Amino acid sequence: MRNLDDIFKALSKSAFRSKFHLKGKDLDYLRSKSLPVILVHAQDFIAERLAPAVLENDGKQTPFRGHPVFVAQHATACCCRGCLQKWHYIAKGRALTPAEEAYIVAVLERWLLEETKKLP
Repeated sequence: MRNLDDIFKALSKSAFRSKFHLKGKDLDYLRSKSLPVILVHAQDFIAERLAPAVLENDGKQTPFRGHPVFVAQHATACCCRGCLQKWHYIAKGRALTPAEEAYIVAVLERWLLEETKKLP
């Protein structure tokens, strides 16, 4: 796992990752539910879609929209085990530890907070 400042500095240099922003229904959903509720959703998504050791649809399990967490996952390279390995140094082929799951939620939380600061 990487230091949060380091990972966000690296992500800021990626044209692909930098193009993701909250808008439309995803933004409205975040505003209506509140960040604490969205983070509970994030914990559930991570546990179900990223934490298992074997994922039959790895690389395709995270939609690009439909929930603020999905957008945040793509923006922060927390969308699949391949991206977690490349960007966050979390190895594939084994279940995530509780500490790794908490780290991913912290990354998503930081991005969501930064994203909401940019909005009117």
